[in-house]
Amino acid sequence: MRELTPETITDAVLDQMATTPDPRLKTIMASAVKHLHAFAREVNLTPAEWIKGIEFMTAAGKMCSPERQEFILLSDTLGLSALVNGLHDATALEEATHTSLLGPFYREATPTLAAGSSIAKNPKPGSECVLYGRVTDATGKPVANATVSIWQTGADGLYDIQASATSVDYRGVFATDADGLYVLRTVKPLGYSIPMDGPVGAMVRAQARHGMRPAHIHFLVGAAGYRELVTALYLRDDPHLADDVVNELHATARPGKGELLVQVFADAAGAFAAEDYEAATRL
Repeated sequence: MRELTPETITDAVLDQMATTPDPRLKTIMASAVKHLHAFAREVNLTPAEWIKGIEFMTAAGKMCSPERQEFILLSDTLGLSALVNGLHDATALEEATHTSLLGPFYREATPTLAAGSSIAKNPKPGSECVLYGRVTDATGKPVANATVSIWQTGADGLYDIQASATSVDYRGVFATDADGLYVLRTVKPLGYSIPMDGPVGAMVRAQARHGMRPAHIHFLVGAAGYRELVTALYLRDDPHLADDVVNELHATARPGKGELLVQVFADAAGAFAAEDYEAATRL
């Protein structure tokens, strides 16, 4: 029988898992064990710290509900979500719009709306803006009948799901026309703090981080025969573009992200519109 020591336990665990029939699961779990054990050795993890970590993960699990996913938030604030998206982008066969985080506030139960409809149920007078764009393939050819699902914060800086599990506001699904165009009405989104009332928020505060996200609008774009695209538009003048708490860092650190920055402007009649998103929605 092998004597288990801090130096031999890793190989012992790997030997036990060697019979895993799924090759991808075997690769992932073996690498996870190696890195977890190396992490514990590197920081000389104590039993008390290990217990603290277990308590943190337990608290994150208890915070999860159909309306909130604390583990996605944890992944986001650790930069893992952005890293996985970046690795996914690198597998694309053609250069197209970069992916973004799906985020914890996406919901499948979203109403389908006609072109030009407002995703805001009760916008304040004078606060609405028009958002329009075109969905194309990587060569620039318009994609007709693509579904464009959009969600964002309201004028109070909150998502509908944060206020009520049943409320549906500031989100909608649209279809592109024969020229790949879509158009809708909304309000200018606000930057906001991630939920700070759970274990992830406590971690962020302990690290002296601000917890803020820059103002943005989420997009989930799909069409038959194309890979689904999750992306987002960010307001060009937001002060937290360079220090987004979930490490998206649009246009400041990742090549190609500049296409996802927009600004809101007033037209000659005084109405507000978001600049054209045509160049940014390439499947």
